Amino acid sequence: MWPRPESLGYSVYLTSFEQQREELETLAGSGAAVFLSLHISEEFSADYCRRAEEACRWLSARDFRIIADVSTKTVAQFGQPDLIRLAERLGIWALRVDYGFSAEEIAGLAARIPVVVNASTTSPEDAERIAAAGPLVMAMHNFYPRPETGLDDDFFLERTKALRAAGLKVLAFIPGDGTLRGPIHAGLPTLERHRGMPPSACFADLAVRLGVDGVFVGDPGISPRERARILRFCRDGVLELPAQLAPEAQWLYGRVFTNRPDSPSRLIRLAESREYSCFGRQVTPQNCLPRTRGSITVDNDGYGRYSGEVQLVRSDLPADNRVNVIGRVEEPWLLLADCVRRGEKFVLTRD
Repeated sequence: MWPRPESLGYSVYLTSFEQQREELETLAGSGAAVFLSLHISEEFSADYCRRAEEACRWLSARDFRIIADVSTKTVAQFGQPDLIRLAERLGIWALRVDYGFSAEEIAGLAARIPVVVNASTTSPEDAERIAAAGPLVMAMHNFYPRPETGLDDDFFLERTKALRAAGLKVLAFIPGDGTLRGPIHAGLPTLERHRGMPPSACFADLAVRLGVDGVFVGDPGISPRERARILRFCRDGVLELPAQLAPEAQWLYGRVFTNRPDSPSRLIRLAESREYSCFGRQVTPQNCLPRTRGSITVDNDGYGRYSGEVQLVRSDLPADNRVNVIGRVEEPWLLLADCVRRGEKFVLTRD
């Protein structure tokens, strides 16, 4: 069932592994997946194999599941006869097979170990053939360090739909908001429109709206606050929406609300708001402004029995003297608001 607690994956780089250890130590025992590339030429050095083996041993000992990005030059670099032997030596859980291998070779690997193919370059026909060969075959979209080169939604959705129809789990990347990987330091998203966005908003967008099966932070660093938002969603199914609320609406902070199952797409109706509203029996008309996208509103006495109902507006609506504007969700958090599905839970937070 999606999402799962281990659904947030992490990226590990040998050049920054020492700096990442402290954060990764807090995740020990979680079973989280980590993505580790073993064919980045600029990381190669005289002690490369030793450092890679030490990193893999450290990760395996702490119950991380290693997805190793490999190519034909990986086998040569480590002096192993084949990828299966390499996986056994390094404690690798799954192989992300990059260039240099045929569909037949990848299918052969899939019969022996979980494999991950390139979501952008593997044809649906090859994907179906590989998926039939093993119990767990996944497809991973690339991340894109250079601004303007990330995928657009149409291509992403087209590829994801085809790969899932072929029987593959689909994985993708979101940018971090801590240490960003060099040399460009512009984030490592799969989708271009996610560049510079909060990781939790990107995570929800991929998991809820775009239907991927696993999400990895492409960059080495993600802030504790953003990671906590994501893990709460994975664990409890509750999305956290940072919002600014007027003094009389502060009671809304921290309460878990449900988007009514019959809410229209243009707004979120807080199912519990009238039931335990702290506004009292009277909601006097005030601040009856145009309800721009992101506005948080409450129906006043002019709406009769609807008085006290709180809504989060997702599409611009005109001013209404029966509706008070009491706060708003600002960019870039509106992407999170778009991810609150009918019948799902969310909470408004101060930050």
